[in-house]
Amino acid sequence: MWKGLLVFAVTYVLVAGRRLRWLPIDRPSGALVGAVLAVALGALSAADAGAAVDKSTLTLLFAVMGMGAFLSIDGFLERAVPRLVLVARTRHRLLGAIVWGSGLVSAFVTNDAVCVLAAPLVVELIARWKLPRLPFLLALATGANTGSVATLVGNPQNMLCASLGELDFATFLVHMGPVAVLGLAANHAILAWIYRADLDGDLVVEREVEGSLFTWRTNLTLAVIAGTVVVYSAGGSLAFTALGGFVLLLLLHRVPAEEVWQRIDWSILLFFGGLFIAVEALARSGVVASVFEAVPLVEPSLGHLSYARAAAFFMIGSNVVTNVPFILLVRPEMARMPDAVLAWELLAMASTFAGNLTLLGSVANVIVSEKSQKVGGLGFVEYLRAGIPVAVVTTALGTAWLVGARLLP
Repeated sequence: MWKGLLVFAVTYVLVAGRRLRWLPIDRPSGALVGAVLAVALGALSAADAGAAVDKSTLTLLFAVMGMGAFLSIDGFLERAVPRLVLVARTRHRLLGAIVWGSGLVSAFVTNDAVCVLAAPLVVELIARWKLPRLPFLLALATGANTGSVATLVGNPQNMLCASLGELDFATFLVHMGPVAVLGLAANHAILAWIYRADLDGDLVVEREVEGSLFTWRTNLTLAVIAGTVVVYSAGGSLAFTALGGFVLLLLLHRVPAEEVWQRIDWSILLFFGGLFIAVEALARSGVVASVFEAVPLVEPSLGHLSYARAAAFFMIGSNVVTNVPFILLVRPEMARMPDAVLAWELLAMASTFAGNLTLLGSVANVIVSEKSQKVGGLGFVEYLRAGIPVAVVTTALGTAWLVGARLLP
């Protein structure tokens, strides 16, 4: 048992904070240290470590970063920055535009893809207009997480819940659409309140923006991305549909491949590959089974409050081992829940909103943090000031909506 615990503890310490003076490695390096340590200590065999990596999630992340690379090559992000400022005019409205914009788009393009595409744009806004980094970086990360709850293609954990729980896309959208709207409203309000002192003031626009935002290359890329969304919605494989879209763009754009590869953040792929192995070592330790014995998901005496307790457990557990691995760990317990559809919807909702609790709660957060290092990035502790209230309030609203709807005649 101690080997798996040690592996996970070392990994979490290395990836939770900024670089240490005495050990100047970053988060992806910390995850790789944990992966190697798991095999070196014998917590996992080399074969088990390889099998622990969720290849579908990594394939999806690679493919959406690849599709986003074509928008970068075409200069779309650079052209979009001044236009966004021109429309917003004030810091308050710019914050709202980022929260709601990232949230609504992520419901159909996945939160990770939105953050890959938009993080450089937000960083440019912060640097060029000398904006406070925290409210706007948090608006992107938390907004993308919150809005992604609306559909089964919004994020990897929703897709995993759809597969394991056999959820229907249309039914899920009907149940979760209102949850996403309520969550985004709460998300926006909380950030606006916490950072109200930093959001006063107008944005100075030096001149009107000239030229067109969209070129034929941009339109081609957006059309392919839209096509992948249609295939997702029709039930196609998320990972291989995205990979197909990326390959199609490689063939249609005919740009040197080197220009694409240098715009893909390989460190993010390494980070989650290592983290999957460290989490598997924890699962093999027996600690997870002991936790469920002490705190079972179902408590009949609590009635429907048992679901509220389960949602809280999902939120906390998703941050301890990250959301996608946590779903795999909790899967055996889901069969004990009285209402299977409600249980899987709660798990999808809570594990999604849990992504906003800590910096390590979701892939999207890590993407924003790693891609914003030149303006200061996001620190683990400073993230909590907004992350805790956003995650707790949205999870409470989502639980109340989903459970309350079942109680209505």
